[in-house]
Amino acid sequence: MYEIMKNIKIIEGDITKLDVDAIVNAANPKMLGGGGVDGAIHSAAGPKLLEECRKVKSINGIRCPFGEAKITPSGNLLSKYVIHTAGPIYRNEKDPKSVLISSYKNSLLLALEHNCESIAFPAISCGAYGYPIKDAAFVALKACSGQEFSKLEIVFCLFGSKTLDLWQSVYDQCNT
Repeated sequence: MYEIMKNIKIIEGDITKLDVDAIVNAANPKMLGGGGVDGAIHSAAGPKLLEECRKVKSINGIRCPFGEAKITPSGNLLSKYVIHTAGPIYRNEKDPKSVLISSYKNSLLLALEHNCESIAFPAISCGAYGYPIKDAAFVALKACSGQEFSKLEIVFCLFGSKTLDLWQSVYDQCNT
C-alpha cells in the first residue's frame, strides 16, 4: 500500500461547524446549492455564500466542471473559505477515479494558493453521486497524501458511523 501522511485526521461530524481555514463543498457544477453536504453548507453559510457563488463566471450555467475546484468566501461559517468541487457522478463517468483525484488535488492546490493551513473535506461523490465509499476513501487518502500537501492539516469530516468506520479501516490499511 502507501503510507498516509500524519497531517490527515478522520472525524465524524458536521463540516459546517469546523474552525478550519477552508471547508470543501461537494458541489454540483452549477454551484447554486443542492442537497446533502452542499445543501447543509449553503444553509449554514447563509445567503452570502450563494451571492459569492453567483459571482463565479459560468459557461452555459456551469461554474465548476467535474474535477475542478473554485473558492469563495464562506459567508457565516467559521472557515475563511468554501472550496467548491464537483466530484464525478460515478455511474456516468468513464474514469471516475481520475475525476475524483482531480477534485481532491485541485481543492488542495486552491487552499495552498490562498495560504490556508487547514482544510476539511466531506466524502466527495459518496452521496447522491454514488461513488462506493470504500473505493472513494482509498482515492481520497492517496490524493491527499502527496508531499506537496504535507504542510496542510487535512481533516476528513464524515457523516455517519458507517462512513467513518470504512474510512478509518482504509486509513489503517494504508498505514500497515
